[in-house]
Amino acid sequence: MRRTTSSMAAAAAVLLAASLVACSSSSPGGSETSGGTDATGDTGSDTGSGSGSGSGDVDIAFIQGVIGDNFYISMECGVRAAAEELGGINVSVQGPQKWDPALQQPIVASVAATTPDAILIAPNDVSALQRPLEEAAKDSKVVLVDTTVEDPSFAVSEIASDNVGGGAAAFEAIQQLVPDGGQVLVIDNQPGISTSDDRVKGFEDAVAEDSSFEYVGVQYAQNQPAKAADIVTSTLQKYPDLKAVFATNLFSAEGAATGIEQAGATGKVQVVGFDAGPAQVEALEDGTVQAIIAQQPFQIGYQGVEQALAALNGEATEAQIQTGFSIITKETLDTPEGQEALYASEC
Repeated sequence: MRRTTSSMAAAAAVLLAASLVACSSSSPGGSETSGGTDATGDTGSDTGSGSGSGSGDVDIAFIQGVIGDNFYISMECGVRAAAEELGGINVSVQGPQKWDPALQQPIVASVAATTPDAILIAPNDVSALQRPLEEAAKDSKVVLVDTTVEDPSFAVSEIASDNVGGGAAAFEAIQQLVPDGGQVLVIDNQPGISTSDDRVKGFEDAVAEDSSFEYVGVQYAQNQPAKAADIVTSTLQKYPDLKAVFATNLFSAEGAATGIEQAGATGKVQVVGFDAGPAQVEALEDGTVQAIIAQQPFQIGYQGVEQALAALNGEATEAQIQTGFSIITKETLDTPEGQEALYASEC
């Protein structure tokens, strides 16, 4: 479902309030945290937390795309809030130290071996996680959160941001920043990540509808700010009328800003980034980016637990659920709507 900015802000307000309740309700010593090393030698994080009594009847494992990221921390807050409010649910949380399917696969295998009642997971790759999750789904209900795989038919539900809509929102932000139009560039991480692939598609489709803008294509920085900087400087040489860059993640945004500065184009080329964690907010405050697109990770986590529980209870589930976005600029950052859309640092 695609929502208007005002309705997204209202939803975010409710969700943030629930998040704060969930985060403040944990008593000292009420959860146990242990670090473990997966089969590749990568150290992950495993946090166990029950409902009110810690002796829930349902075990849900949440496997994050990457541990410690504010987007997934906010999603974890949603998972824990749902477990607390619905009751009778134990939650464990794990994830790789970086976005790498080779690091996530052994975590999936380890979790699946314990046969939890349900697994919520953000797959790191549309292909590499296909078979492992199909196997896991034989013994556990699987809910895909944020990202997906090539054939998600084994999952009881897919819950994610409307990433096509997110790409369109990024172009809407550029339209507001550059009302007279011009040339626009996309810098992505790498192909094969379902969320960012959809963001690029949404952006491309939106640009095609506005003849005042010329789309000069997408290039991939592979999470390397220096590479993103090189992309921008070389693009400015070829397209001197470049007016804006849509950077699908923080590293691309940082590099784009550096490239713009190196080319002497500060103030002439606008950067729109993605997500609303502390690093993205800092980039907005210091002028590295001029707008950020905030997702609703808390809601994704909360609804993931709801769908898992429905499946376990033999009730109907929603095959696909899409959440919306908010556009945040430096001018709107300190408004109630802007603050409500920011990601959590802890639960």
